[in-house]
Amino acid sequence: MVIDDQTAVTAVTGLILAGGRAERMGGRDKGLLPLAGAPLIAHSICRLQPQVAKLLISANRHPDIYRTFGYQVVGDDPGLRFRGPLAGMLAAMAVAQTPYLLTAPCDAPLLPLDYAQRMCAALGPEQATVSVAFSAGYWQPVFALLPVDLRDDLADWLTTGQGGVGRWLQRHQPAQVAFPDRPTLFRNINTPEDLAQLEAELSHRNISDG
Repeated sequence: MVIDDQTAVTAVTGLILAGGRAERMGGRDKGLLPLAGAPLIAHSICRLQPQVAKLLISANRHPDIYRTFGYQVVGDDPGLRFRGPLAGMLAAMAVAQTPYLLTAPCDAPLLPLDYAQRMCAALGPEQATVSVAFSAGYWQPVFALLPVDLRDDLADWLTTGQGGVGRWLQRHQPAQVAFPDRPTLFRNINTPEDLAQLEAELSHRNISDG
């Protein structure tokens, strides 16, 4: 299935990944940490929700708090808890009602307002079934567009002890999606220092810029 710009918003469920332990944040729930007066995940929701048919949140801690944002919260299967982004993707595939799932991490407050459009458009030229962001010579595997039909394949991958979101995605020959105009999109916000630096930078710009 090739998604054009007109059908992208109806064919895609967005998934914000907030299910990790955030050990380098001292175990604090990363998606709930404040940035520019709002939780990190609130910025990701604001960016992604208008681009998709439905929005899901992958969370293994504080589900009641995450539900207050107004979207369905999905937790990892008990046997796969904290197995990384792939476990969250699998849980979302089980409830998604659209053909595609579009993922982004909870610490992506600068997600482009045409993120879904770019990820969907990349499928056509390469006749690919999966697209993954690519920047500075590296794949960015938590920024991915996946067909929900890969659910069984992903479940087999995880239940046989495999891991690594990048390795699983590469099995499906993903299309590369470059974001040369968004060099800060893929910054890792893993430590309190990373978050403080971004806070300082955002104080000098408008976070609502597309």
